[in-house]
Amino acid sequence: MYDLVIVGAGPYGLSVAAHAAAHGLRARTFGRSMASWHAMPSGMFLKSEPWASHLSDPAGAYGLDAYAAGRGVRAEHGVPLPVGLFASYGDWFARRAVPSLDERLVAAVAPAAGGFTVVTEDGETLRARTVALAVGVLPFMEVPAPLHGLPRRFVTHSSHHGELDGFAGRDVTVVGAGQAALETAALLTEQGAKARIVARADRLNWNTLPPALHRGPWQSFRAPHTGLGCGWQNRLYADTPGVFRRLPAPTRERLFGSALGPAGAWWLRDRFAAVTDVRLGSRVVAAAPTPDDRLRIDVAGPEGTETWETDHVIAATGFTPSLDRTEVLAPGLRGSLRRAGASGAPEVGALFESSHPGLFLAGLLTAPSYGPSMRFVFGAGYTAGRLVRGVRRRLRASAGGAIGRPRTGGGRQAAVRT
Repeated sequence: MYDLVIVGAGPYGLSVAAHAAAHGLRARTFGRSMASWHAMPSGMFLKSEPWASHLSDPAGAYGLDAYAAGRGVRAEHGVPLPVGLFASYGDWFARRAVPSLDERLVAAVAPAAGGFTVVTEDGETLRARTVALAVGVLPFMEVPAPLHGLPRRFVTHSSHHGELDGFAGRDVTVVGAGQAALETAALLTEQGAKARIVARADRLNWNTLPPALHRGPWQSFRAPHTGLGCGWQNRLYADTPGVFRRLPAPTRERLFGSALGPAGAWWLRDRFAAVTDVRLGSRVVAAAPTPDDRLRIDVAGPEGTETWETDHVIAATGFTPSLDRTEVLAPGLRGSLRRAGASGAPEVGALFESSHPGLFLAGLLTAPSYGPSMRFVFGAGYTAGRLVRGVRRRLRASAGGAIGRPRTGGGRQAAVRT
């Protein structure tokens, strides 16, 4: 029986696995390393600063800076890095810090005597005393209701796409106003598509060029740097997720829905200028295929409802954490978990344990409990060590003794965001 099975091999899962290995736990990690990152279009860049984009290991030995330096790449403040490089960094991290990565997917997790049963995609059944669910964001893709049920040839989510060159010469409508929407529309335009934006927002928001990393004391005090951007509010979100968890549930829910809203990266703004058809204050209210295999969409906007035909709609409308979409959990287990208000996400207690003893959660599912930093890879640095501490505490409580000894000394915990 394993001490811990980690479901997911993205930044959160790999970071948790690195901490578990360092503490001598008998752990096994399932998932394809950085799979969703490898699937992104090659022209995309990290929105975060390189110094805020490290995966987390206890000694801080495997940071993005070390990986980039070994390849002669500049990992400097104010210099955006390609998403492909970050995905390759995650693979490098996994090879060095995660001793037992199994690239099979997990099909089901269910309670059992003394812990859990874990069933892999090819039918193998394993036993684990604890489970850490780090399934990333893909199970929680959000698509506007009028687009539900339409075939993939007409409607996709932005996370479905690797390369976008297949849309050259076609008319594509991108729904959304955040980085994914704006960068997708820019890439489509650069690759010869006719791209437009449809967004509920009345205006597009753009992040500004970050100030110098090393500034005078007054400038640093007025707008401190954080892994979520400059400013005191961002610093609170970045540095005190544990305080956020103690806020009243209605306050947490309100902040989760409004904090760090959609915005484009500063370096994208000039490229986005090539996208000339931008419909703000607008939303898709109906959509249906036409006889000539196009999609007719009705869009309600400031001047009323417009109708036009498009070849394809890409919904870059984010992700909504919900237990109902966490299909890897057995229905009985999923239904028994305590939820965080009306969001549909699970309530997560101290050290990232769910209301079911031994089931730990990481990543987007924990954002309604721990705050908006968990919507970003940045939150892996806060999560990993604390979650493994919770696992060790649960194992000691179950076994009545010490479980696992650290293999490495303490050190900084690297912080990450996308």
